[in-house]
Amino acid sequence: MQITITHDRPEGPRAGPITVGWFLTSDKGAVLFDPPERLVQRPPNRGHAKSAARCPAVVQMESRYFVVKCPYDLHLGFGRDDKGKAHLVNRLGAASPVRPAKLNELLTMVNQNEWRFPDRPTVQLNLPYCFIADEPVYLSQIGTFAHYRADPLPGTIFGGRFPIDVWPRPLMWAFEWHDTARDIVVKRGEPLFYVQFEGEGPDRPVQVVEVERTDELSGYLEKISGVVNYVNQTFSLFKAAEGLRPPTLVVPKKR
Repeated sequence: MQITITHDRPEGPRAGPITVGWFLTSDKGAVLFDPPERLVQRPPNRGHAKSAARCPAVVQMESRYFVVKCPYDLHLGFGRDDKGKAHLVNRLGAASPVRPAKLNELLTMVNQNEWRFPDRPTVQLNLPYCFIADEPVYLSQIGTFAHYRADPLPGTIFGGRFPIDVWPRPLMWAFEWHDTARDIVVKRGEPLFYVQFEGEGPDRPVQVVEVERTDELSGYLEKISGVVNYVNQTFSLFKAAEGLRPPTLVVPKKR
């Protein structure tokens, strides 16, 4: 007997807003993590008819980006031990609001042989933010281009783009350190990165809602987690992942 696996998610053109769910992969310290916020600039000059604040193109663009804020105060320097191995230096020392043992759990200096450039270290900050959709939606993670910093960061963030309907995964802040003579300083509440969502229909608005971490969702995450440790091209697994996916994963959280 042949068994065909199908999903109830409708195919073809869609109408109405794209619903994207967000959740934290763990409740531990959940109070630290602000909900993603829509990027909306609120400049003082909205009264003039020709103000950029009222430009439809500007408003449309900004409405499609969502901000993920930094949950910690971090001040990091770059160093090497007596064997030349690169490591992070916590410049705040005893004044750091994050305990050293916890800082080591949150932050990772990627092995030097995995850096994209030999003189640009890669630092990763682990985060519990995860996004999911019940229709084809791609997430793009990008830098905070609309956030002005008087003291710019000494490098750039690694962006990324992947389908959250079949490949939901916790996001991280991956930073490529161009100028290691300058420290990385980020403050709690400061924009850390933006996320943008692409679905079927470029004119459809996007709504982001907090969702329940249901048994079905947790089970699906378990099936696709950690595979990056075993294969190089995880995108090749999308078809197999879709075959394991429950029909519905987005269940808005009731307040």
